[in-house]
Amino acid sequence: MSSAVRTPSPAVTDLDGHPAGSREFRKATLALFAAGMAAFMAMYHVQAMLPVFSDHFGVSPTTSALTVSLTTGLLALTIIPASVLSERYGRVRVMVISAVAASVLGLVLPWSPNIEILLAGRALVGVLCAGVPAVAMAYLAEEIDGPSLGKAMGYYVSGTTIGGLTGRLVPGLAADVVDWRWALEIACLVSLGFAIVFIRLVPPSRNFVPQRVTARIVVGNLAGHLRDVPMLCLFGLAFVLMGGFVTVYNFLAYRLLDSPFSLPQSIVSLVFVMYLAGTFSSSYAGRMSDRHGRGRVLWISIAVMVAGLVITVPDWLPSTLVGIFFFTAGFFGAHSVASSWVGARASDHRAEASSLYLFGYYLGSSVAGALGGLAFTAAGWVGVVGYVGVLMVIGVVLAGVVLIRTAHEKAAVTA
Repeated sequence: MSSAVRTPSPAVTDLDGHPAGSREFRKATLALFAAGMAAFMAMYHVQAMLPVFSDHFGVSPTTSALTVSLTTGLLALTIIPASVLSERYGRVRVMVISAVAASVLGLVLPWSPNIEILLAGRALVGVLCAGVPAVAMAYLAEEIDGPSLGKAMGYYVSGTTIGGLTGRLVPGLAADVVDWRWALEIACLVSLGFAIVFIRLVPPSRNFVPQRVTARIVVGNLAGHLRDVPMLCLFGLAFVLMGGFVTVYNFLAYRLLDSPFSLPQSIVSLVFVMYLAGTFSSSYAGRMSDRHGRGRVLWISIAVMVAGLVITVPDWLPSTLVGIFFFTAGFFGAHSVASSWVGARASDHRAEASSLYLFGYYLGSSVAGALGGLAFTAAGWVGVVGYVGVLMVIGVVLAGVVLIRTAHEKAAVTA
C-alpha cells in the first residue's frame, strides 16, 4: 500500500472500490449525477429554442437545428480522443474541464450577433462536452465496488436524462417571461451550478493508473470491434435510433407552435417531460431482456417507436402527445438494450467498444438529425414521419442481423 494513504477506511483499500452505503460512494454517485446534469444541460438547452432562432436570425428550421446537430456531431468526433486523454491525464481532470468549460461557453453564446457565430460556438460546446460521457463510466468502473456498480451507473444515467430534460424545459418556460437570451443564460447558470457541485463532491481517483496510449494501440482495439459484424450493426443501430429520436424532437416544437395547434412556447416546452417515459422504459426493457432475450425486446421497442410515430400523424393534440409518449418510451427501451448488448458482447477493450457505440449515437444525432430538417421543409410533419420511419426499418434490419448472427454463434458452440 502506498505511504501516501494515511488511514484507509476499514471498508475499502487502495485496490477496492467504494461500496454502496459508504460516504465515498454517496459522494461519487452524487458527483457523477451532477456531472451528467451539467454536461447534458449544456448540450441540449437550445433544442426548445429552435423556432426562436429561426425567427430571430431569419433562418430555416434546418439551419436552426444545426445548433443541436453541430454540438452532437463534434461530440461524436471527440469522444474517443477524450477517453484517450483521460487515460493519460486522469478521469477527474478531464471531466472537470469538460463540464466547466462547456457551461461557461454557454453563458457567452446567447449574445452571438449572427447565426454563424452561434453555430461555431455550439460546435465548440460539443468538443468541450465530450469529456463527461467519454470518461464517466470508466471512472465509476474503477472507483466503485463491483456489486455496487449498477446502482452507481443508474445514478449517472439518470443525471444525463434529467439533465437533458431540464436543459430543454428551463429556457422554454423562461422564454415566456424574459427575453430568449436571458432564458438561455438561466439554463447555463444552472448547468454551471451543477458543474461546481461535481467539483466539490467528486472523490479523487484512487485506482486510476496513467497509461502511455499510442495511436497504434487505440486504432488496433477499435478495428477489432469494427470487424465484428454484430457489433458493427449495434453501432449502426445507435446511429439510426438516435437520428430518428432527435429528428422528432427537433421539429416537434415547430409543429406545435404552428396551426392548427398554435400552442405558446412555455406549453410546447412541457412536451419534453415525455422524456420521463424513458426513465421507466429503459430499466423495464433491461429487466425484460434478461428474461426474454435482447433480440425480442429490441424489436418490440422499435415497434413501439414506429407505432408512436404513426399515432402522431393526425392533427389532433391528444393523439400527438400519446404518440410522442410511446415513441420516447420505445427509443429509451431500444437504446438500453442495444447499449447493454455492446457491453455484453465485448470480451475485451470494452471502453473502446462503448466509445464506438457513443460515436454512432451522437453522429446519428448530428447527421441524421440535420437531414431530418430537409424532410420537414419538403413535406412538413408527414415528411418527418416518413423519414424517421425509414430509419426505423433500417434499425429492424440491423437488429435482425445481430440476432441471427449471435444465434448462429451459439448454435456453433453447442454443436
